[in-house]
Amino acid sequence: MTEIPEDHPRSQSLRTRHRIEEGVEKGITSKQGLIAEGRGEAFDYLLGERTIPSADEAARAAAAQLLLARHPVLSVNGNVAALAPDELVELAEVVDADLEVNLFDRTEERVRAIADHLREHGATEVKGLTADARIPGLSHERAKVDADGIYDADVVLVPLEDGDRAAALAEMGKTEIVVDLNPLSRSAQSAAIPIVDNLLRAIPNVTRHARGLADADGEMLEEIVASFDRERALEAAERAIRTGDLD
Repeated sequence: MTEIPEDHPRSQSLRTRHRIEEGVEKGITSKQGLIAEGRGEAFDYLLGERTIPSADEAARAAAAQLLLARHPVLSVNGNVAALAPDELVELAEVVDADLEVNLFDRTEERVRAIADHLREHGATEVKGLTADARIPGLSHERAKVDADGIYDADVVLVPLEDGDRAAALAEMGKTEIVVDLNPLSRSAQSAAIPIVDNLLRAIPNVTRHARGLADADGEMLEEIVASFDRERALEAAERAIRTGDLD
């Protein structure tokens, strides 16, 4: 990676771009992932590149939902693996969740490369290689999931997700937590808990809240989830993007 001075006004953005580039070189991220990263970065500009209050509330609700889950799974695509492997592994440990690779441009080589990459960053087990079940209603490669992973999960975290699979998972009755910088995307609109925030802020934020709620009883966790207003959170994010009002 090119040395990027800390005082460069775009230092974090440039580092993020380089991670995606390196992911392509390693066979983790597809070239289309570069376009997706640029699209997300545009929305982050409009959000002031900060976590707005409604996104923090969503992250807390997401943490409570993951802690309540019977079988939580964190879905991992190429961009997610390239951008936040350490953060995902840490969150999985804190909430006792599985990690599962799921790709639109799926090849066995890419799945293995991402699984190996996650293991290099501390994961002990990574699902997605078996792909012995299918999500109903999808004809492409994202339909392929592990029977003892996403297919069995009751709560799925789907960061940087394609909208059609997000909708299909919701149709299966799964509780979805989505990280997406576009509040109008199908993914965010399908989610029970949409976190409109940059992945690199959102995942550590969910982990921080999960650690803070580790000793909470079920009743308190259920109250946090029940009190979260997804429509209000989406409206707040859209308003912040349209008006520049980040409070």
